[in-house]
Amino acid sequence: MGSFRYETHLHTKEASACAMVSGYEQARRYKEAGYTGIVVTDHFFNGNTCIPSDLSWERRVDQFRLGFENAREEGERIGLSVFFGWEAKYGSQEFLIYGLDIPWLKKHPEIMSWTVEEQYRRVREAGGLVVHAHPFRERDYIKEIRLFPDAVDAVEVINIGNDKKEFDEKAKEYAEQHKLLMTAGTDSHGYEKRRSGVSFDHKLTDIDDFIRSIKSGKYKLIQD
Repeated sequence: MGSFRYETHLHTKEASACAMVSGYEQARRYKEAGYTGIVVTDHFFNGNTCIPSDLSWERRVDQFRLGFENAREEGERIGLSVFFGWEAKYGSQEFLIYGLDIPWLKKHPEIMSWTVEEQYRRVREAGGLVVHAHPFRERDYIKEIRLFPDAVDAVEVINIGNDKKEFDEKAKEYAEQHKLLMTAGTDSHGYEKRRSGVSFDHKLTDIDDFIRSIKSGKYKLIQD
């Protein structure tokens, strides 16, 4: 198991204010690093987005999708699978959302008023997966650490963007305590020297295959 490597946490400058490279560049970077695929998880409108807030909801979603679309276009050209997701923010806590698509987003502008618990219920109803990203990270912009063991499917227990190893160790202990699935990711913004993610024993067909494989436990965390 483990010959097909996938990045699970990645940003592009088309949609994330903190990212340094485009979707095209991210695709090339990961292909060169030997990855089979990436999931583009740009910061959503309640997070560190660079999408203007004065546009209509449909136009905002169309601009938000550009990093993913550019990565997918380049991925198709060079042989890299590219899947869609996003990173939602509630207070100081962030969540990776997998398995829902752009038409679904366009139909749900009310997403901005959801609580963490309602997000989980609605994402699950639509067949998606919710992962608590870097739950124990400490930064100046993080006012408090809040945990939601009943409103997530998994916990990100390896995050290359974390400053201290103890943040990952605490996340792993938390996931084990609550019997939650575990994921790993780089939290890529385009400048990282190291990478993480998950690896599988087969090439994923789509994001639904990613979710099924995570839920089955048939994967490994990439320890870089």
